Amino acid sequence: MPDTSVQTARAFWVTGPGKSEIREAPVGPGGDSCANMVEVQTLYSAISRGTESLVFRNRVPESEYDRMRAPFQVGEFPYPVCYGYANVGRVVSGPDHLRGRMVFCLFPHQTRYRVPVDAVIPVPPGVPVERAILAANMETAINGLWDADPRLGDKVAVVGCGVVGALMAYLANRIPGVQVTAIDKDPDRRALLEGLGTGFATATADDDFDLVIHASGHPEGLRVALSLAGQEARIVEMSWFGDREASLPLGRGFHVRRLTLRSSQVGGINPSQLPRWNYRRRLALALSLLDDPALDALISGESRFEELPATMARVSQGGNGELCHRVVYSPDDDS
Repeated sequence: MPDTSVQTARAFWVTGPGKSEIREAPVGPGGDSCANMVEVQTLYSAISRGTESLVFRNRVPESEYDRMRAPFQVGEFPYPVCYGYANVGRVVSGPDHLRGRMVFCLFPHQTRYRVPVDAVIPVPPGVPVERAILAANMETAINGLWDADPRLGDKVAVVGCGVVGALMAYLANRIPGVQVTAIDKDPDRRALLEGLGTGFATATADDDFDLVIHASGHPEGLRVALSLAGQEARIVEMSWFGDREASLPLGRGFHVRRLTLRSSQVGGINPSQLPRWNYRRRLALALSLLDDPALDALISGESRFEELPATMARVSQGGNGELCHRVVYSPDDDS
């Protein structure tokens, strides 16, 4: 049974549009309810820049409040809300087989917390804990490729090379015969994508891709994705625009080419993967795929937990080249 001597922690809260603060928070259930629980001291968390920026700027549509809940979210949209889902820490109390282990959990930015045992996934021995914060992004990339269904020999374009787009290009490129072109208007992304083993371009006139994945987060990127799709091609939309609308050219060659446009969202598993796969198995797979040192290039910044209000304000503005921002915790953050 977990040691319940520590009852409070500190957590990052969004308190209004573009406003946030660090507050005291309960560690979690105590007493008899601690059976089958683990207590985790956070070492690192990550800012999921796309989604968390929408939450921070109050851009989550009211119709999506329930569907957008994070697994361990506290509070309700629009605010105040404690939101996040990329947390890596050390189990300080719990079952013997987990005590002292490094684990990943879909938990917000909080210094210490208690959750059910099955909510944490041990970090594999070959994956540094500093890199394990990418697990949520890798899980999204895995799910997106399940939805995209890249096939042997396909010519694939990935439009938008943030963390998820880069990971999808990286994974797709490992399929035999698949030719991947990663496309991003920022030329500084070239070194990143080439380091991950994929081709790169800031633009292309090629309009005969078998599969196009859009992950830029901008409607213009989706219009570019449509223009690249060849006859009977599939376009998979990974971006979520929040309360923004996207205007698309569904005339021109859209019908003649018989294109398929579908969305992908990590909250649902592709029916073809069920019932063999569940969320826990998918997340464990994501962690296991982080054993490549080349993926460290996706972590573009680092700051302390106590700096999170200022960090989130800066990261959420976009346009600063930020990919995955890592948040570092210390034992003193509990007090």
